[in-house]
Amino acid sequence: MKLQDFNSAPADRLRPALAACCDVPRWVDSVLAGRPYADAAALTEVADQATRDLSGDEVGQALAAHPRIGDRVGGNSTEAAWSRKEQSGVGDDPEVRAALMAGNREYEQRFGRVFLICATGLSADEMLTSLRHRLTNDDSTEAAVVQEELRKITLLRLSKILPLSKEIPA
Repeated sequence: MKLQDFNSAPADRLRPALAACCDVPRWVDSVLAGRPYADAAALTEVADQATRDLSGDEVGQALAAHPRIGDRVGGNSTEAAWSRKEQSGVGDDPEVRAALMAGNREYEQRFGRVFLICATGLSADEMLTSLRHRLTNDDSTEAAVVQEELRKITLLRLSKILPLSKEIPA
């Protein structure tokens, strides 16, 4: 999709695609409210800030749309297809999958939410190392890490809808 099409499309047509990026109605509304965007950088800035502004409850809502790292995601939805591609680095090694599953369970018991990581371009070992490291975080540190990982995933997914800046803002 081109930016001009994004700017002029009916909001109802864009909502499902934006929700696939970040399944939080306030985030979707913020991105839609910023239209028309002069350029991709302006869109990225609004989407980025809207993700940073999510409340803890909204982050939890967004996490509900994300599968566990290592789960084999089924279905034909946009989110499912993106998750399969994003987690392609997990591979098929049964030992690594078992370690990720055990780590996911430990993480969920420790923090009460799914382990979220921007998995694109990461190997299974890198994901597992990050998971183990993050288990040592205190609650507030981990909440900030989760929000940052969600922000990276959201902007990456938004770039799948239309071309954005090549780099995700830090």
